[in-house]
Amino acid sequence: QVQLVESGGGLAQPGGSLRLSCAASGFTFSTNAMSWARQAPGKGLEWVAGIYSDGNLAGYADSVKGRFTISRDNAKNTLYLQMNSLRPDDTALYYCVVGYRVYMLSARGQGIQVTVSS
Repeated sequence: QVQLVESGGGLAQPGGSLRLSCAASGFTFSTNAMSWARQAPGKGLEWVAGIYSDGNLAGYADSVKGRFTISRDNAKNTLYLQMNSLRPDDTALYYCVVGYRVYMLSARGQGIQVTVSS
């Protein structure tokens, strides 16, 4: 059974940083592309970033490009999202997702809240 547990969220000031982690189990993490998605209040699910299984290729939504970095440690079955230069419009529930992109039926974690506010 796929299990994805996000951590590292919380409150940050505009311009600040947070690092999200996702501990994965129940499937072969090292052979799966992974991604992060987010959902802001009153909005739909938005793909944030994706990374291929070997970690050599990654892609980002225009809204986070240059500020966020996705990475993975296949030895630890863990996915990361380093978020810098945070803005209030980054406030959302962030999900760890199996697969490079997120779809309605994608396996994902419970989500972790990120709030950017002064």
